[in-house]
Amino acid sequence: MSAENSSTPASITLPWASDFHCHLRQGAMMETVTPMVEQGGVHTVLAMPNLTPPLTTTQMAVDYGKELQKLAPNVHFILTLYLNPALTPAEIAKAAAAGITAVKVYPSGVTTNSDWGVLDFKIYYPTFQAMQDANMVLCLHGECPSDAAKGICILNAEERFLATLCELHQAFPKLRIVLEHATTQAAVECVKSLGDTVGCTITAHHLFIIIDDWAGHPHHFCKPVAKFPHDRDALREVVKSGHPRFFLGSDSAPHPRSAKQGEKPAAGVFTTPILIPLMATLFDKMECLDKLEGFISTYGRQFYGLPEPTDGTITLVRLPLGVPAAYAVSGSASDGETVVPFMASTEIEWSIAKTE
Repeated sequence: MSAENSSTPASITLPWASDFHCHLRQGAMMETVTPMVEQGGVHTVLAMPNLTPPLTTTQMAVDYGKELQKLAPNVHFILTLYLNPALTPAEIAKAAAAGITAVKVYPSGVTTNSDWGVLDFKIYYPTFQAMQDANMVLCLHGECPSDAAKGICILNAEERFLATLCELHQAFPKLRIVLEHATTQAAVECVKSLGDTVGCTITAHHLFIIIDDWAGHPHHFCKPVAKFPHDRDALREVVKSGHPRFFLGSDSAPHPRSAKQGEKPAAGVFTTPILIPLMATLFDKMECLDKLEGFISTYGRQFYGLPEPTDGTITLVRLPLGVPAAYAVSGSASDGETVVPFMASTEIEWSIAKTE
């Protein structure tokens, strides 16, 4: 990182960022949000597979990658598969040979398009062994399905899942595992206690909001939900500390306004077009701009075994960025459909001045 003033810089120049968890959707929404990746300061994206139908085979993922690349030719898309019973060790070997990097696990029913999700992890142990052998990454949506009889609800679903994370790490100590979009102090402490093959993504929005910010506010509602002030504090502290196994995964998840403001709001917060200015704004407020590059690029790339970026830089400046009230969805079948971003109709304190 270079800066005009090391204590209170007015500008910072960084490598293009990497987002290790992003939903780019399909159809009109994909066509709308995928070009925004670069607008937000990102050149490397781990693309999620929970489409309709989900990406369950190597060929489906490869074809999806080609669609994304046409929409954003400067972006490096890291492809993933959706864990399902047909994902055999043979298919894992095929996927690895095709350059697919990761497999995403969705416990059944916990979030968008997770109806095909996992109920029993042990039946997938042969698949996990094949992933370990192929040096692939297992990405976990770390929540248990809600179950009133077991006392599980959206506020403790992540904490109740942590035992499963520990069991998987113990069974496959060389398998790289990422606990995705952590929201709790318990999750932070759990990941810190495990070995170097366990990493954790943290979203932009979970570093800002708590339960009061999404209760009654559908555009802040996501899965896992934001939790208590002490949980947000734990997320902020671990990124401020520069811990190398915690890195940016935005979990940016756009939905049409009609789906967010309907009778049952869809889960997801949309941050893609403002992602890195948003992160600079927060890290500036936390007085740790020197830790920004590690969080938004270095640590995640190291965990995923990617080389240092060589595709240029972005320069951020301390100038207000106005966040639109909404973005029009290109080619939407529903005339006038929009997608509402995080921090809609406000100003954030940093913006991207130039890219090279």
